Amino acid sequence: MTLLPNLQSRFRQALATLTDQPEPWLEMIRCAQDTRFGDYQANFAMALGRQLNKKPRELAAEVVARLDMADLCQPPEVAGPGFINLRLKDEWLVEQLTAAVNDPRLGVEPTARPRTYVIDYSAPNVAKPMHVGHIRSTVIGDALCRTLRFLGHQVISDNHIGDWGTQFGMIIYGYKHFLEPDAYRNRPVEELARLYRLVRQLVDYVENEKVAAVDADPLLAQLAAEHPQIGRGTQAETAKLHAGDAENHQLWQEFMPYCLEDIQRIYRRLDVHFDHALGESHYHDMLPGVVEDLRRRGIARESQGAVCVFLEGQSVPMIVQKQDGAYLYATTDLATIRYRMEQWQPDAILYVVDHRQSLHFQQLFGTARLLGYDQVELQHVSFGTVLGKDGRPFKTRAGDTVGLESLLDEAVFRAARIVAESDDSKPNGAELSPDQRACVAETVGMGALKYADLSQNRTSDYEFDYEKMLAMNGNTATYMQYAYARVRSIFAKGNIDVEQLRASGAAITIDVPAERALAIELLRFGDALSLAMTDYRPNQITAYLFDLAKSFSAFFENCHVLKAETPELRASRLLLSDLTARIIRKGLELLGIGVEEKM
Repeated sequence: MTLLPNLQSRFRQALATLTDQPEPWLEMIRCAQDTRFGDYQANFAMALGRQLNKKPRELAAEVVARLDMADLCQPPEVAGPGFINLRLKDEWLVEQLTAAVNDPRLGVEPTARPRTYVIDYSAPNVAKPMHVGHIRSTVIGDALCRTLRFLGHQVISDNHIGDWGTQFGMIIYGYKHFLEPDAYRNRPVEELARLYRLVRQLVDYVENEKVAAVDADPLLAQLAAEHPQIGRGTQAETAKLHAGDAENHQLWQEFMPYCLEDIQRIYRRLDVHFDHALGESHYHDMLPGVVEDLRRRGIARESQGAVCVFLEGQSVPMIVQKQDGAYLYATTDLATIRYRMEQWQPDAILYVVDHRQSLHFQQLFGTARLLGYDQVELQHVSFGTVLGKDGRPFKTRAGDTVGLESLLDEAVFRAARIVAESDDSKPNGAELSPDQRACVAETVGMGALKYADLSQNRTSDYEFDYEKMLAMNGNTATYMQYAYARVRSIFAKGNIDVEQLRASGAAITIDVPAERALAIELLRFGDALSLAMTDYRPNQITAYLFDLAKSFSAFFENCHVLKAETPELRASRLLLSDLTARIIRKGLELLGIGVEEKM
């Protein structure tokens, strides 16, 4: 049972005769800031009173008189200028906790109104190594998929990979002019990445006069002089690929498996999985029809040789076909929406893409609505930038974008050092074998990276800092994983059979304030998940888990568990501990983060 929706449903009935739009007022029912006055507080009486021309305290009293709360709360109290304070009944709390003990869903009911979501995230260009910029889209999108599925929705994850763009023209040009055959034979992905970087560097130099790096290297300067038309050359190779040229298409087919496997290796490490990976190439044959449909309906028209959509309120048009006949990302994205609507009939399509693409999605969604896709929720789940300590986008010392794999390796390396130090310092000596230490380090390192990202408000930039993300205290994955292992150690130390405990029918009691505070926090799990998905912000889940861990810490400090005064109290506190561990584990699982029994 989720607490907040239950309270809101009671208030909705009480407000029914006062307003025909109760939802904004129901959002003003929140956890009490000071538990001396109650567990929850309704703060709408002042604002609603002004709207209805009623005194807030009198309005609050009128609402309280209409509330049906006898089974759930102590009699509500009106305080101050019109706050309605609510204190949940202990017996109701115990009833809900008892039901959660043997519930694999931990008391979280599936939604009564399941929706179908398509979630588009990660979306790397397959010809380029994944870099630090991909971490946010990947982990946010994965957390949304996991959480929405747990809440009972149908979720279709689609990795809209860039497998057809100009980067392949660059690689094909590089393959034809700069290939090192032995390197390609022995390490194809590394050689293709080298060719891409080389050609991109030469194109930038020739076309944009970025002279420093090339002029400093005689070999690069010579190659630039030998290929003065390299920009046009890469465009020509791309155009030939798109036109079906046999040689270029054969090279594309040869390169793709190498590139895809390299990306998939990163996803396996991150424990990220997709239902579909339909790249740009999947939609290529649909693009002429998209442009023709736009023109036929009068949505797009020719402007200076290009085909454009002019949207009301937009100063810049959305180009769907260039003067030379080439199509753009916008064209592909429109074809993608059409395909998804025809194949999957979703209620919502979420695009987890950084905030710099906001204008693109405003234009895309506006055009899609003109095409008749106005009944589906189209949402740009935007996010900020990963920054270095200098406050600028995170780069290597040489100024290059940080590769994602090196980021993962460094996180695991640092985690291994922390795990070793922690294990070596245990009073009875080290407990973990070298293999166990390596496994824990991988779990801790991957978790630290993900949690550091997910614990941020997604629309904000954040500073990347290994030391902060791997800290054993504060709102970090390491702290949460340690909190889980700490709870599990209670059961190991007491030689407790958890399954037997759950099946024992032991009663839960919450007579001590720390027990009661933990009980309420445990029952807020469903609220946290629902709140997180209201605006697609996983940091609501991390904030909840941190609060839960702090509540358990206070409980553990104030309440003996294994040495409880009576067997009955011992069993009750063990059940509260078990629920804590299970919810921490499930919450981290929904974020794509693992746990270890020992740390």
